[in-house]
Amino acid sequence: MKIYDVLILGGGASALMCAGHLKKSLHVGIVENNAKVAQKLKISGGGKCNITNVEVSSNNFDGEESLVNYALQTFSKDDLLTFLGRNGISPEIRKNRYYFCRDSSDEIINVLKHLAQHVEILLNTTVREVCKHNDLFEVKTSKGTLKTKKLVVATGGKSFKTLGATDVGLRIANDFGLSVKEFTPALVGMTVQPSQFWMKELSGLSCYVHIKVEGKLLKEEMLFAHKGMSGPCILSASLYWKKGNMAIDFLPNDTIFKLINGSKKVLSSVIPLPKRLAKALLDAIDVKDTQCKKLTKEQKEKLQAIHNYAFAPAGNFGFTKAEVSRGGVLSENLNPESLEALHVENLYFIGEVVDVTGELGGYNFQWAFSSAVVCAKDLNKEK
Repeated sequence: MKIYDVLILGGGASALMCAGHLKKSLHVGIVENNAKVAQKLKISGGGKCNITNVEVSSNNFDGEESLVNYALQTFSKDDLLTFLGRNGISPEIRKNRYYFCRDSSDEIINVLKHLAQHVEILLNTTVREVCKHNDLFEVKTSKGTLKTKKLVVATGGKSFKTLGATDVGLRIANDFGLSVKEFTPALVGMTVQPSQFWMKELSGLSCYVHIKVEGKLLKEEMLFAHKGMSGPCILSASLYWKKGNMAIDFLPNDTIFKLINGSKKVLSSVIPLPKRLAKALLDAIDVKDTQCKKLTKEQKEKLQAIHNYAFAPAGNFGFTKAEVSRGGVLSENLNPESLEALHVENLYFIGEVVDVTGELGGYNFQWAFSSAVVCAKDLNKEK
């Protein structure tokens, strides 16, 4: 039986980037459950893949700050853009902050596949169990047992079950005594309590908002949905919200008191929001849609809630709608300078399977690529 120098479990963004950065002299294999690699890359961003963001720092991630910082310093957003440019990819910027492939996600997929062409890729192969005997890992799969000197777990999270997503990475970590946080849906729409059911009636409407949640201030569009709330700002808020209140500023670029000052119009005509939303919001904060000049002191005080509408979501839309998973192998188990398990030599974890999750906007692919390069650099060292 042949023995791999490095075996990578998973065939997504982090796995391919890691493989592409490994020495050509190493015998490397990738084990992928699907019929093709990079399936999540393929469909993300409407098929154009939001690769990274103009602004990237550890503040954009829910995870151990020192571990995230080391990865971003090792392979930064600028390093990623240089890497892409060197390989003929010139991403376009949308909304002044999001980097997307110009034509399709195939651009970056083809580059990653080309760089990993020296790697043996085993498709339609399901990982069932991993154990270690002496200095070798034995990976039991649906197509037999594989042996390797070093093992990289890049199996992702549980979102996108239709693409074969599972929690196998956490099971492997558990089997080796590593502590994990079970996966929960993240970057996902949020359901609302009965007192916020007015939002459901506005399904399809969107507006620019600021949201305060768990000490974070997020700025982006929110979308009203038939289940509750969605849109970029809500998806990022779902990453940080645990329980309790979050607060929405529906007019972050205006001041309600300046808008109503001296106006003879009715409130809903003065508020620069879609009329349906303005009326529903006034109902929600218990202010009658009356002429601005007729507002009482009590009504004016209630109007402040437009800038600070506080409430507790009921939950979220679940894994079927989640962009990513929150949770994973706890960073306390890993060496931040290699992502190798501290107490299991030659066992590595990268990408979404690690307890690091980014906000919406290309951050999770940036983490996938950065963590992959950290790991590859360590694997390339002569030890």
